[in-house]
Amino acid sequence: MQAEHNVWITMPDGVRLNATLYVPEGDGPYATILEALPYRKDDLTQYHKPEYRRLCNEGGFVVARVDLRGTGSSEGVATDEYPASEQRDLCAVIDWLAGRPWSNGAVGMYGASYGGFNSIQVAMEQPAALKAIVPIYATDDRYTDDVHYYGGARRAWDLIDYPTYMVAMNALPPVPSIAGSAWRELWKERLETLEPWLLRWVEEQNDGPYWRHGSLRPDYDLIACPTMIVAGWADGYRNAPLRMLAELKVPARLLIGPWSHTSTETSLPGPHIDLVPELIRWFARWLRAEPNGIEDEPPIVMFSRRSTRPAPDLAEMRGEWRFEEKWPPDRLTVEALRVDDAIAVGRGETASDELVVRGDVGYTASMSCAGGLPFGQPWDQRRDEAYSLVYDWAPLGEELEILGYPEVELGVMSSAPVAYVSVKLCDVFPDGTSALVGRGLLNLTHRDSSSHPEALEPGRAYQVQIGMDATSWVFEPGHRVRLVVAGSDWPNAWTPPGPVTLEITRARSAIRLPILPGGDPREKPEFALPRSRPEPPDPSTVWKFEHDVLARRSRHEIDHGSTYDLEIGGTATERYRGVNTVSIVDPADATAEGNASFELSWDEAAVRSTARTHVASDDVTYRVRVELEVTERGAPLWSRTWERTVPRRLQ
Repeated sequence: MQAEHNVWITMPDGVRLNATLYVPEGDGPYATILEALPYRKDDLTQYHKPEYRRLCNEGGFVVARVDLRGTGSSEGVATDEYPASEQRDLCAVIDWLAGRPWSNGAVGMYGASYGGFNSIQVAMEQPAALKAIVPIYATDDRYTDDVHYYGGARRAWDLIDYPTYMVAMNALPPVPSIAGSAWRELWKERLETLEPWLLRWVEEQNDGPYWRHGSLRPDYDLIACPTMIVAGWADGYRNAPLRMLAELKVPARLLIGPWSHTSTETSLPGPHIDLVPELIRWFARWLRAEPNGIEDEPPIVMFSRRSTRPAPDLAEMRGEWRFEEKWPPDRLTVEALRVDDAIAVGRGETASDELVVRGDVGYTASMSCAGGLPFGQPWDQRRDEAYSLVYDWAPLGEELEILGYPEVELGVMSSAPVAYVSVKLCDVFPDGTSALVGRGLLNLTHRDSSSHPEALEPGRAYQVQIGMDATSWVFEPGHRVRLVVAGSDWPNAWTPPGPVTLEITRARSAIRLPILPGGDPREKPEFALPRSRPEPPDPSTVWKFEHDVLARRSRHEIDHGSTYDLEIGGTATERYRGVNTVSIVDPADATAEGNASFELSWDEAAVRSTARTHVASDDVTYRVRVELEVTERGAPLWSRTWERTVPRRLQ
């Protein structure tokens, strides 16, 4: 066999998926590791190839990278993210791989983000040959913990990125040299059947069957193969790992570091590790029955974060690696800090505090699923805190470590039937610097259910619980614990449908912290050093927040991209731009505009696809417009516009 070669795998309905196989030297038999993505293996994500080659050459595995149906060099149509047809396809791919003459019959599946999601989803189908998975930066719940909704509110920053570039990417043709003479016919089919995935996402505003499909939670018994979860405290998918570890009945391991939604070798922030040896150890144990002892180690390998001065391009968190024996640890306790006992910063001694909601509060916290710049980390929170309710407790006399899910209980009253509450846990340094430790958001109409939300009765007092995202942090002596309450978390999340005033009753409010005294005294985890380093941002990268004083409107802008040579020959150019705006006096008046373009040049063709997404809201509707333009060698080839007006259903 060739060391690297493309193969066609025919699905039961006749559609062919294209895969690249990376094959070790020798005769086998080999176990196989599969990654399946919609992001074009042969050009736009060719940067994955060094990892596949290492898993092949250092680990002795066949590695199969598959373009999903209707994407990259595969045939068919991409109808949505994670459709049922995708799980059926991947089960067929696993059966095909396990049946090859060179196979030992065992297949593992892994991947970051999308590949982590479908690793979990395919494991839920329990194909016989799937013997282990490694989901990286993924979740068990598509509604509560993905890039679409957050606490029952629509994501905002994410709208200018992922749903926009997937329209442009899905409009690109198969690679002509791989797809063969039929590549134009396949391209035409894609263009004529393409529908932006965003249109369905805007319609599906509440939890229900659409979001339950592909969500493991709460049916954890569906996972029947050993599972190693890789996660990051600065990533958006940090809630599922602890939940999964507590519920899975199979051999399970959690490796959670300080990382954002990007490589463990280059993440901002670090410290960094080489993940490939960890992948090899896990798959060698469960795909080849190698007795390497990984299952005898403590199941949790974690980085405990320590007070670190914040920065949007933070290079490294302070802290240390350690093991934990289980989740939750026996020594974990919950301590409630009563708001009645706190100092209300900048406010008098009253029984309750009133807050007029401002639409642009939240930007210093950045987005909750940050990756590489311009998707950066939180910085000093004090600018947002000036327009929030802020509660401090006395300076700490000794270290305070938390691990898990902080929870805020509020006695709250709203002036409007729909209102949001944002809560943030911060570490206040002696000089006043405020570092974000944890966050949460709740659309108050979802206070009892995200499947059947109910409007608030203005002026009525409610008792609500707001869960924060999982976090790890050691507060140092002399620092203060701070709770910040606001009515928006922009541009991370969309803003409420109109002016609103919140009133918080102190005697009925508290924050509950998961306290973890001491650490595991055993030997600390050790990792291979990374082989690459974070690269400085391209000078053309733009990340701005601006405020129009007279218009009373705030604006967020990003712009970034790159041009590079392709291994298969030719060049690629990617460009991503986006703008979020919001009125500070009427949060209902908000917009998100995304622009993504790809240019690919091969011997056979030169193509460009550009997608533009515009989402705007008022107090009762979302207005969505998606535009697509495709050219070949500079000449217009295809264009289409989709428009929808969708009611805001208690959003």
